[in-house]
Amino acid sequence: MPELDRQIQPVARRRLMAALARGKAEVLEAQRLRYKVFAEEMGANLPGAKEGIDRDIFDKYCEHLLVRESDSNRVVGTYRILPPDRAEKIGGYYSQTEFDLTRLLHLSDRMVEVGRACVHRDYRDGATITQLWGGLAQYMLQNRHEYLIGCASISMADGGHVAASVYRKLHRVYAAPVEYSAFPRCPLPLHALNPYLDAPVPPLLKGYLRLGAYICGAPAWDPEFNTADLLVLLPVSRISSRYAKHFLKM
Repeated sequence: MPELDRQIQPVARRRLMAALARGKAEVLEAQRLRYKVFAEEMGANLPGAKEGIDRDIFDKYCEHLLVRESDSNRVVGTYRILPPDRAEKIGGYYSQTEFDLTRLLHLSDRMVEVGRACVHRDYRDGATITQLWGGLAQYMLQNRHEYLIGCASISMADGGHVAASVYRKLHRVYAAPVEYSAFPRCPLPLHALNPYLDAPVPPLLKGYLRLGAYICGAPAWDPEFNTADLLVLLPVSRISSRYAKHFLKM
């Protein structure tokens, strides 16, 4: 796939730049950051504990978007991108391990999957998120992809009540058309949870929805990460003009 041929302009006081990983060493930097966030900070049960990395069979088929802090050269944010041709090589999308995507597979030749999004705890601000979104938007535009899917995670540290409440609050407004429904393989037991908490919407999920994404159905429970995952679908054609002007500039 072509490299991002234009760096995102630095935002705020930190000098941050987004680019696709070049080679195994840079992918390893992303995997170490993922382990730090998902395992050490969030308590995910990952198999790479001895090495301090988060790695799975999808990684070698994916592009890895890195946000790097220029002064220290450290990777502070990352996104994993699985384009259609590489999804075909591995036999499907990561999301298919959590959801039945039958109703979406007719889009697969134009559909990119994103995942494993994380930001170092010291850099969780608008500047880093802007870099990630800008790099991803450029990737979609340069490669002429039309749809984006991904799992937006909600912590289940409280047993799932927050996740149930977020889903109840959002699904009526942002539900996908029925023909784009996806079905969780391990559904979150909504009937056993309190869905009426005043729960905040996670920033990543909020970002997807602001751009114009749909929620494709009820949440799945991911026991490895102990999260409730919502499948989101973002047709590029639905990105609002406000955000398109910001992110989809050549």
